[in-house]
Amino acid sequence: MAQELRLRIYSAIVLAAIVLAATWIGGLAFRIVASVIGLLVYYEWSMITGLAEKSVRGNAWGWFSVVAVTATLLLTSGEMAVPLFAGLVLTAALPAIAGRWSWWQPGGIFYAGLSAISLSAIRGEDSLGFTAMLFVFAVVWGTDILAYFVGRALGGPKLAPKISPGKTWSGAIGGTVAGVAGGIAVALAYFQSVALWVPAVAFALSVSSQIGDLFESFIKRRFGVKDSGRIIPGHGGIMDRVDGLVFACFSAFLLAVGYSAVTGAGIDSLGGFLLGL
Repeated sequence: MAQELRLRIYSAIVLAAIVLAATWIGGLAFRIVASVIGLLVYYEWSMITGLAEKSVRGNAWGWFSVVAVTATLLLTSGEMAVPLFAGLVLTAALPAIAGRWSWWQPGGIFYAGLSAISLSAIRGEDSLGFTAMLFVFAVVWGTDILAYFVGRALGGPKLAPKISPGKTWSGAIGGTVAGVAGGIAVALAYFQSVALWVPAVAFALSVSSQIGDLFESFIKRRFGVKDSGRIIPGHGGIMDRVDGLVFACFSAFLLAVGYSAVTGAGIDSLGGFLLGL
């Protein structure tokens, strides 16, 4: 086995162990992991897009914003994180509208801040949050793994050749099928039956995770970088590893917000919402 492949496997095992342990413990432990992901995502985003070079003040505001959001998640129960996050993003958008800051600035705050918030919201503080987080992991990891192997085995038309030449429609379809199956399997492991809502949500999260992968590929191609960073041995940066996961969590969070806005119904648990409970 090549040394680089062994390094990738060891790194993946360590990362999975940390994330799954934090998911099992929940509470502050998981919010710490979510906050670290948010901070590292902003760091890599700012490095890729050159935000520090474009505007020192803008980048300082970006760091202040992401630190403020993650601190709110860590030091409180998290209710104030969303309005604080929205206000910080909108404040960064005003100089971007005026042409003084790059639009990558509010974009970075949005991407990093929502990563931490959505992960924390799905896990929550109850047992449903634990199951829901495993549900999301199963969908995203199943999609990612099977998309790779099915795409290599079957080949065929490219999914987005100008963004990511290696991805195929066969891989995307195979990954989606695997993601939905993985999500259903997790739900059935905890409940006797599942409603049609569960595979529908799994489908939406699977597609979202693949969009997240393509989005990160677009950013790297736009700025001419191979990896988002070098923090993970053999894997590159944190954005390279969590691009699909955070987009799936974005979709889950925004789906719940949209449902609540349309129906007027409150959502006590995002995990329960995802599982149709």
